[in-house]
Amino acid sequence: MTTTANTADREILDLIERWSAAELHADVETLESMLDRDFMAVGPLGFVLNKTQWLDRHRSGELKYQEFSCQETAVRHYGELAIAITTQTQKAAYRGNPVPMGNLRATLIAVPQNGGRVIAGLQLSAIVQQPGRL
Repeated sequence: MTTTANTADREILDLIERWSAAELHADVETLESMLDRDFMAVGPLGFVLNKTQWLDRHRSGELKYQEFSCQETAVRHYGELAIAITTQTQKAAYRGNPVPMGNLRATLIAVPQNGGRVIAGLQLSAIVQQPGRL
C-alpha cells in the first residue's frame, strides 16, 4: 500500500473512530457535523432514517449506548468516495428496552466535504452467523 493509500485509509479510520465516540456519548453536535446533509441510514431491520431522524434518536434520549465500537474495518476508495465495511459492537437500550443485536456489520459511505470527510450513507446488518460452505 502506498503512503497516499495509507493516508486516505487513516482519514476514513479516524472518521469512524470519531463517529463511534460521538454515537457512544450521544454527542449530537459532533454527529451533526460528521453527517452529510443528505445522509441516509438503513437500520438492521430495514428501516430508513434521514439525518434529522438519526440525530433525534439521541436528542430524545430514546437510544442510549453503554458500549459502541468498530473493529475489523476494511476501506476501499473510488476516486474521492470511500466505502468502509466494519464490525460494529454495541450494547444499547431503545426506549428502555435492551437492543438485542450486539454485533452488526456496518457499511459507511464517506464523501469529501469542506476539506475533510463526512458520512453520506450507512447500512447496518445483523451478524447472525458466518456463511457456511456451499
